[in-house]
Amino acid sequence: MPADRSGLQAARDAWRYRGQKKPPFAQVPGPGQESVWDYPRPPIYQPDHRLITVHAGEWRIAATEAAIRALETGSPPSVYLPPEAVDQSLLEPSERRTLCEWKGEAEYFHVNGPQGLIRDALWRYPHAWEEAAVIAGYFSCYPARLACCVGGERVRPQAGGYYGGWITDEIVGPFKGEPGTGHW
Repeated sequence: MPADRSGLQAARDAWRYRGQKKPPFAQVPGPGQESVWDYPRPPIYQPDHRLITVHAGEWRIAATEAAIRALETGSPPSVYLPPEAVDQSLLEPSERRTLCEWKGEAEYFHVNGPQGLIRDALWRYPHAWEEAAVIAGYFSCYPARLACCVGGERVRPQAGGYYGGWITDEIVGPFKGEPGTGHW
């Protein structure tokens, strides 16, 4: 991801859908559901006061009722947890870094728990850009690597392995991340 201004703008402009109009393949949400195709791009951030828990095997590594959902077109929400909700004694810094054209540079963490080392299981934006400042320092995690629950419902991971969206029964897609969904 280019960090220069022109490269950053090109990355932002590459997205085809921005939440103003649903694509013809979007699923229709039922009662109590929301479509990822109604989410905007750039993302917005909403508080979530349901109980969010994260486990590595039998160990609970996070719990909060003060999470923030990042909502971005075509992607299930990524849920960000306040730093005080995460047992950081189980985390080891990773060398991995990524750059989001909306949030800035992310740093990653391994979980060293009872089942051994779970690589790059969590990330955060320590210096999130102005538009994403509300999540600066907050942690999110991959539900494919850790057991994440929202209000008691076990989260399903977003396909593809790169994005960390949390899929629950209230969210309908289809979701970016599958082959052929680049720049949806």
